[in-house]
Amino acid sequence: MQTNTRAAVAVAALVLLSAAAPAWAQKPEAPGGEFLRGLRTKTAASLEEAAASLDGVLGYAIVDLTSGDTFERMASVPFPTASTIKLAILYELVKRADEGALSLDDTIRLDRTRAVPGGLLYELGTPTLSLRDYANAMIIESDNTATNVLIERLGMEAITRRMQGLGLGSVRLRRYMIDIEAAKKGLENVATPADLAKLLRVFHNAVGLTPASQGEALRILKKRSNSPIRRAVPASVEIARKDGALEGVRADTAIVYAKNRPFVIVVMSTYLQDEAAADNAIERLATVAYNYFARLGGAAPETGRQIYR
Repeated sequence: MQTNTRAAVAVAALVLLSAAAPAWAQKPEAPGGEFLRGLRTKTAASLEEAAASLDGVLGYAIVDLTSGDTFERMASVPFPTASTIKLAILYELVKRADEGALSLDDTIRLDRTRAVPGGLLYELGTPTLSLRDYANAMIIESDNTATNVLIERLGMEAITRRMQGLGLGSVRLRRYMIDIEAAKKGLENVATPADLAKLLRVFHNAVGLTPASQGEALRILKKRSNSPIRRAVPASVEIARKDGALEGVRADTAIVYAKNRPFVIVVMSTYLQDEAAADNAIERLATVAYNYFARLGGAAPETGRQIYR
């Protein structure tokens, strides 16, 4: 009986000692965890400051392609897409090629009824081009006539259904490019920042695509020459991107291949007082994001020392 009592007392004493153990005697967290939390908190604050300073409404989704960690602001709110909707059209095109429904080498003679301002094809009469050529013009030059040709060939409802099949229910193609009357009726092309970020991850991870079609899509997206995100990222860093602009609307999207730490960034804005200010805000957001991921990719995780750049 005395033995049992002594054992019970010993157990109780161990419990009390454990509860009262000083911080230095407790199990430590993962090396560098506090440093990383501090850097992330500062980055989140800088992103919010850049977004809140804009006279308008701005949302973003920024995704770490290594860890899945996300910075978000109004990421589940549908915004007007402007030309970023062309990402959905590009996906449908290369997916149809994978399915054997078409070849990117198929040709179409330009129907002038689909010709609209915003790009070189509007000035070229009735050229006959391949689907690949139209896709290049749609993304690299953001040519609206090329976009309308591809919408006509693929089908507006089919493109939206494909997005829904990918789980991107907010991505809705509802009008041709420069169709003001449709826009006045509320038939705007829309998507959330979160779903456009997921669509870029679909391209990045070749979801539903053969390696050849993924490669073709990314090759085109990497050739877009100028955008706020492109200006924020060093020229030596490759990015795949598509931006968009309408009256009072600015958007930009990209996969940024930061060394050792690639990420996706989508920024969308509307109700803008100053469109140039929105471009500057997007560039500032992309700068903050790039600086964060570049440091993660270059650092020893336990210390933050930049040894892998």
